Amino acid sequence: QVQLVESGGGLVQAGGSLRLSCAISGLTFSAYAAGWFRQAPGKEREFVAGISRRGGSTSYADSVKGRFTISRDNAKNTVYLQMNSLSHEDTAVYYCAAAEYAPFFTVSKRTDGYGHWGQGTQVTVSS
Repeated sequence: QVQLVESGGGLVQAGGSLRLSCAISGLTFSAYAAGWFRQAPGKEREFVAGISRRGGSTSYADSVKGRFTISRDNAKNTVYLQMNSLSHEDTAVYYCAAAEYAPFFTVSKRTDGYGHWGQGTQVTVSS
């Protein structure tokens, strides 16, 4: 059974930082690409960042480029999202997703590009 469990969310002041973690079980390390998405109240779920199966390729939404960094530790089967210089606009529920057997250097920005999802973790940035 595949499970993705996010952690690290919380309340932070504008300008602060958070690191989200996504512990993945039931999938073989390096057999999946991973991504982070977020959904604010009343808005659609949107792509934030993604990383390819072996970490050789990453992709970011324009709104987070230069502030967020996605990484993965295949030995721990964990994906991270380091978020710096947070603003109120970053407030959302953040979801981790995995795409099993994605092409090696491909990062999908589409929600339907991922077959496995976590339950989400709330990030609230106070202005």
